Amino acid sequence: MEWMTLPLKRYADFSGRSRRKEYWMFVVLQIIVAAIMAMIAGVTGGLDGDMSGFGGIVLILMGLIYLGLFFIPGLAVTVRRFHDQDKSGWFILLQFIPYVGGLIVLVFMCLEGTQGDNQYGPDPKSGVDPSTFS
Repeated sequence: MEWMTLPLKRYADFSGRSRRKEYWMFVVLQIIVAAIMAMIAGVTGGLDGDMSGFGGIVLILMGLIYLGLFFIPGLAVTVRRFHDQDKSGWFILLQFIPYVGGLIVLVFMCLEGTQGDNQYGPDPKSGVDPSTFS
């Protein structure tokens, strides 16, 4: 559970490096939360196509809460994954290439980071900085 919530603790930290485990566990957390929100939206009628009722309001509110919780940490952990591979965080803009951009970023997120220190900081596999969890 610690790995799932680490990007939330490092909410807007775009510096340093992140392991694949941190990235993918955060993705799993997002999927779990989205599934729970979809179930709630289904129960309240938010998925029946009529957005003018109570269900539509609940669906919109849950979407805004989801964005508030996960958008910035998602960007930050993706930038830190690029840093782990000794690449600039600006590589995140690759996802805006139509049709293939998301796939390119997905492949980069699966690749192992550089071993040892790089220009973005120490290897996250060499040990966890205790200040990260405080």
